[in-house]
Amino acid sequence: MAGLVPAIHVFLSSTIASKTWMPATSAGMTVVQRPLPAAGRRQYASAMADQTEQPLPTAADVDTAAARLRGVALRTPLISSPVLDALTGGRVFLKAETLQRTGSFKFRGAYNKLSAIAPGERGGGVVAFSSGNHAQGVAAAAKLLAMPAVIVMPADAPRPKRDRTAELGAEVVLYDRAREDREAIARGLADERHAVLVPPYDDPLIIAGQGTAGREIVEDLAALGLKPDLVIVNASGGGLTAGVALAVKARVPSAQVVTAEPAGFDDHARSFASGRRERNDAITGTICDALMAQSPGRITFEINRALVGAGVSASDAEVGRAVAFAFRELKLVVEPGGAVGLAALVAGKIDVRGKVVVAVLSGGNVDPELFSRLVA
Repeated sequence: MAGLVPAIHVFLSSTIASKTWMPATSAGMTVVQRPLPAAGRRQYASAMADQTEQPLPTAADVDTAAARLRGVALRTPLISSPVLDALTGGRVFLKAETLQRTGSFKFRGAYNKLSAIAPGERGGGVVAFSSGNHAQGVAAAAKLLAMPAVIVMPADAPRPKRDRTAELGAEVVLYDRAREDREAIARGLADERHAVLVPPYDDPLIIAGQGTAGREIVEDLAALGLKPDLVIVNASGGGLTAGVALAVKARVPSAQVVTAEPAGFDDHARSFASGRRERNDAITGTICDALMAQSPGRITFEINRALVGAGVSASDAEVGRAVAFAFRELKLVVEPGGAVGLAALVAGKIDVRGKVVVAVLSGGNVDPELFSRLVA
């Protein structure tokens, strides 16, 4: 109902709380300082770096995830546009994960991960770290499964993403993206609360859940008598790319999968070229807030360098034009991070003439003020 905002309890990490400014808050939001251990500061090694080795997921794991998600996640449509086909010279389809529960593909992996937790181990709940889309996916999945959830989010995350995460019932902990290590903070909270840590991408169950989008792509094209020649996937940590690649390549080995990243945050493309996981120099500095992971995940890169191996990038200006294109021509609301693959197509950065192409619109949780500027 208009004018009513659920009470939101936001806990600030020690670094954020020591600043003289405070993040913008909604009516009804309570901001409480919560001291966190020094291990949460950025100069400490990532808490995830020493995690035990995990087996790589397979296409069979994607099939298992599809069974778990059946009737829970939405089967999002493939959308085509004569205008886009004429512009690119290909037969282009857009996988509209903008229409998924919580507005992005992230719900798929989150629910697959949480539903696989044994009922007897759910009492401590879950802890996740995210810039916004994984946060909402985990919060929604936890709510469906009656599990408490704590989400570690950057203080500069778009306000609608923070608010929506809290509205879904999660407890939100804000941190300073430039000075603190979100993984270390989340690990500390999970240990403290005896909760299950839910990474945003570097987890076999998360990857398998995201892969159900790729499974649907192949199945829905087959219903039209088509096979994909090329699938373009927006990449941050690489979980969606890895899952989609597993599903697509198992069914159509000849299909090519490529990553799409914001200019300056093209760690996958550079990692494919060098053969090792590269890091981005910048921490922030793009309108694609969902795609600012510092480097590819360990598990995701093992999959993606074998099944993907190529990437493109798009500037913020190109992404902004793609957001406007989706709104004007397709009547879709796409966040900048969800539109990078479309941006590469519209800008002519990939030759798709005569090909059957799918670009994943990975999310639609955009700040209203930014969106209004981009589509004006």
